[in-house]
Amino acid sequence: MIEIAVLLALAAVGTGVLWYGSARLEEAANDLAAAYGLPAVVQGAVIAAVGSSMPELVSVLLATLLHGEFELGVGSIVGSAVFNLLAIPGLAVVVGGGIDTSRELVYKESLFYMLAVASLLLTFSLAVIYNPVAGSGRLIQGNVSRPLALFPVALYGLYIFTQYLDAADEGATTDTSVDMLPTWLQFGVGLVAIVVGVEALVRSAVGLGDVFGTPSFLWGMTVVAAGSSLPDTFVSLAAAQADRPTVTLANVLGSNTFDLLVAIPVGVLVAGSLTVNFAHIVPMMAFLVLATIVFFAISRTEMRLSTREAWLLLGLYGAFVCWLLLESLRIVTVLEV
Repeated sequence: MIEIAVLLALAAVGTGVLWYGSARLEEAANDLAAAYGLPAVVQGAVIAAVGSSMPELVSVLLATLLHGEFELGVGSIVGSAVFNLLAIPGLAVVVGGGIDTSRELVYKESLFYMLAVASLLLTFSLAVIYNPVAGSGRLIQGNVSRPLALFPVALYGLYIFTQYLDAADEGATTDTSVDMLPTWLQFGVGLVAIVVGVEALVRSAVGLGDVFGTPSFLWGMTVVAAGSSLPDTFVSLAAAQADRPTVTLANVLGSNTFDLLVAIPVGVLVAGSLTVNFAHIVPMMAFLVLATIVFFAISRTEMRLSTREAWLLLGLYGAFVCWLLLESLRIVTVLEV
């Protein structure tokens, strides 16, 4: 019990440090977006999304390079993506009231995000088909190589290009009052704090996996995902309270798109090649697909997220947490193959 308490305390401290670093980085990212004159949708989908997704990117790098736990990094990304899709919009509606969506968000951001989910699952499938791991018994494993990892990264390049075209068409004005050097320095300080906080979360997840004798990626989907999703939560809730629903939903979708198409492949690009267990990946991605379908359907209905729909999203996230809890207690063993 003492060891569990220490690990949970480490996770709490890491979350606090991550909270501080993310706040500094988010503030700097918003100032930089204003200085470069980006419109609201691009600010939410790219600048704020990348800034708030930095913990997820760092979690993949640290889990892979320092701890040899690539699937822990993938689990934290999937858990964070589910949280972003279900919990953040639900909480934003509960806090700020109903949120109006737009055709741009539904038909461009949401559909591109769906393409991101499909492309990542396709990348893992190609790894199993063309780079199978021999001698893995009944486990279906494959090596994700650098050429395969470049596929989702290239797709993110297309996403950035479309956002650039939108920014050029809108012709937004720049804020000349922003002092660029201190702002970039603040961005760097926030990034360092994020690295420290995420490392504490990853160590806590690995330790809890050892104590309970369960795969560490299960704890990545809960402990690391919950901690790393805090920046997205604060950005979106603040935007909802400020009556900027476009930034709220654009940040959620843009953050998830960055996580799936960049954060996960970066671990492969740095390491050279990494092994994935398809039996672990498929159930995680399947729930993410379910969450994506529900989010898209609700967003499209009357182009508005109502309070009733918000509670539906929160209830589905509660079911996700219960599933992981049952997995951790070994009452359900869908992921423990």
